[in-house]
Amino acid sequence: MGNFTEDLKTAVITTKYIIDQSSVILHVYHYEDGSWQFNGNEKNLEDADYKVVSLGEILAIDKTLSEVGDTPLGFEAIRKTKDDKWRVISGN
Repeated sequence: MGNFTEDLKTAVITTKYIIDQSSVILHVYHYEDGSWQFNGNEKNLEDADYKVVSLGEILAIDKTLSEVGDTPLGFEAIRKTKDDKWRVISGN
């Protein structure tokens, strides 16, 4: 696994729970269009729960994300807890 190739100013999607650091990033989605999304374990999220931040901001919140920067398009990286290793799986 490797670092992100995108500029640190690249816009990514996350949730307000990640931003306020009450939630741990457990799901990373790398969509077919090249966009990234970083989620915790919250369910039933509404539009107002999502935030757009820079890739640099997300990497500052969780340094282990550098391990999933080479996740292929259409795949996701998951883990059960902050201490678990990232696993890359098909997003289909």
